[in-house]
Amino acid sequence: MHILHIYKDYYPVVGGIENHLRLLAEGLVARGHQVTVLTNALNGRGGEYEVNGVRVVAAGRLATLASAPLSPALLVQMVRQRPDLVHLHMPDPTGDLALALVGPRTPLVVSYHSDIVRQRHLLHLYAPLLRRTLRRATRIIVSSPAYQCSSPFLAAHQDRCVVVPYGIELARFAHADPAQVAAIRARYPGPLSLFVGRLRYYKGVEYLIRALVHAPGQALIIGADATVRRADLHHLAQQVGVAERVHFLQAEDDAALPAYFHAADLFVLPSIERSEAFGIVQIEAQAAALPVITSELGTGTSYVTLHGQTGIVVPPADPLALARAMRVVLENPNLARAWGAAGRQRAQMEFDHTRMLERIEALYADII
Repeated sequence: MHILHIYKDYYPVVGGIENHLRLLAEGLVARGHQVTVLTNALNGRGGEYEVNGVRVVAAGRLATLASAPLSPALLVQMVRQRPDLVHLHMPDPTGDLALALVGPRTPLVVSYHSDIVRQRHLLHLYAPLLRRTLRRATRIIVSSPAYQCSSPFLAAHQDRCVVVPYGIELARFAHADPAQVAAIRARYPGPLSLFVGRLRYYKGVEYLIRALVHAPGQALIIGADATVRRADLHHLAQQVGVAERVHFLQAEDDAALPAYFHAADLFVLPSIERSEAFGIVQIEAQAAALPVITSELGTGTSYVTLHGQTGIVVPPADPLALARAMRVVLENPNLARAWGAAGRQRAQMEFDHTRMLERIEALYADII
């Protein structure tokens, strides 16, 4: 089967959807499929190249407006493709436009990764095109039952929605170098809470810092600046009196991250907006048998972390509730170990990348 994936960015761009798409594309190639990814070049010049068996067609972009590439070349490239099935990853206004221009030549699968939450001006213009694509789709993949039920754009298409949770390579996080783990624990003694992720507005890291006023131990915050700066978070930690217990680290490479998960006692994802559509990083923590505290956003966060079974789910933007949950985990190590073990088991059953590939491959076969 020749499968054409469409999304605005692809490797070497690194991000949640980009990482998922790469894992999916390369996994399908390993299963014997022909896979093309139609995407946008990082600059004005386009080209074609191959990455681990995946043919990548990168169309040149004129500019980027509100995170959306302006790329007439992508529309031209779309006309040239002859796949058996098209898989569009949304939101991607340029991809929607390409599909609208070429017409319904082949079956269409949509992965609906997230609503547009912050860029309301873009959503006002994009909504008619988004709805057109959803009406046309043969199947709409969503990552959790909660997102399927809570997205206003999916309400009219429930009969074509299929839940396929994200999967990752769990083995990468199942083990860590004992020497690296010991070194981290020696440097940051005491109960250790961990956050990993780009410092974006919706991650709510400021509430983790405020919660630490009422919770024991130290917090490691690993992530590069994005819409929030580490300097501003450090200033907040000084203001509330926990600067000596909050440690900001540069974004680590993938090889170094497992040691931090295994050194920590608790993982915290204190997100505050629906932009956190799933929280894949929670699966990484589960693979390391780490209990998780996350926020209830009506998205997939509380689908990955089950309240009272693999961790605790708290209201968003509530540092006192977050602190109470942190104390429960950090002051009850037996409970923390039980939740960590249950999280690892859930990850193996639901969130392994091979399980994700099997589900999507079966969906393709059913459509074809």
